[in-house]
Amino acid sequence: MLDLAAAQKIVEAALDYAVAHGLKPMAVGVIDARGALKAFAAQDGTSLKRAEIALGKANGAVALGMGSRALMKRAETQAYFIAAAQGAIGGSLVPVPGGVLIKQGGVLLGAVGVSGDTSDNGEAGAWAGIAAAGFEADGG
Repeated sequence: MLDLAAAQKIVEAALDYAVAHGLKPMAVGVIDARGALKAFAAQDGTSLKRAEIALGKANGAVALGMGSRALMKRAETQAYFIAAAQGAIGGSLVPVPGGVLIKQGGVLLGAVGVSGDTSDNGEAGAWAGIAAAGFEADGG
């Protein structure tokens, strides 16, 4: 189960990763398997709308059951599908790396979305957060 304490640990560890690697200020959001927000934080200096981007990565991952790296690949080959899915889920789908599924024993618990630096660096922060909480990461 993805409880509040675990979600907060994911956020904290992802932000610690950003600091340790000298990344730009990050926004990190964790949602559960229903898409409900469990935890969120943004570092000082995070640019405008990073929260929406981070949550769009997480929401898209949960809604379609695949990490946002896989969504990016799908957008490259099936742009109409991603556009239609984005509309169907209310626009909260950002198909670039940084949205990583949280799993335990192969069961979907939720997702973390990270934005602020490059997409690859955000994804690495998400993986670090998920690992610190003792879960499995699936970025696609």
